[in-house]
Amino acid sequence: MGPSSGDGPALNIGPHPHVGLQTVTWLFEGEVLHRDSLGSEQPIRPGQLNLMTAGHGVSHSEETTGGSGARAHGVQLWVAQPSTTRDGAATFEHHTQLPVAELRGCRITIMVGSLVGERSPARADTDHLGAELALQRGTTTIEIDPGHEHALVVTTGLVRIGTSTIAPGNLAYIALGRDELHLAVDGPSTALLLGGSPFPEPITMWWNYVARSTNEITDAHADWTARSGRYGTVASSLDPIDVGPPPWARSPNP
Repeated sequence: MGPSSGDGPALNIGPHPHVGLQTVTWLFEGEVLHRDSLGSEQPIRPGQLNLMTAGHGVSHSEETTGGSGARAHGVQLWVAQPSTTRDGAATFEHHTQLPVAELRGCRITIMVGSLVGERSPARADTDHLGAELALQRGTTTIEIDPGHEHALVVTTGLVRIGTSTIAPGNLAYIALGRDELHLAVDGPSTALLLGGSPFPEPITMWWNYVARSTNEITDAHADWTARSGRYGTVASSLDPIDVGPPPWARSPNP
């Protein structure tokens, strides 16, 4: 999300549903207010972790707290839940204190999972990690799990991995088998390191739903459209978001 210039529209995302995933919200700048159907009302600020587990169904809204002039910059990661938990109850957690590791040229905040000997207290239903890297000029070597595949998402500055330079808006993929990651920057830069064991289950995804079949998604969307109670209600002044049926459920044009 963003970075916004501060002179554009505010982030106003009305109540909407999720199933089978976790939303992991992380800000670099600004403030976002999270409300959900569990009754949570939680401002998110830079350096804090907001983690909502959808399970069988949850709904939430998101909005910047400073109105149309507010700046905002952050990410929201969606993590697929495994079959062992994806039909469970929805939950919400917020972490204001997270483990930090200092390496040469890099300050690492571990959002989820473990890295360089530090482990986040946040819930993780599979073997995965997310960490913010605040890099200073020079080179940094980070030990990583060779059983994980990784991605590096640069949010500010430029980061070099070998002969490749990664800019904001691009993602660097690091395949299985690597046990070290060598990064180089010419000035202050920020990136997210994401990783985990390859997900063992096939995924079917449409709109805000992560499932295993189109039938599951059709049922989940029908429940949202009918306001069946599966997703609860959110105490938000914003209008709920509705979209048309999934493409496989639409009638052909006459």
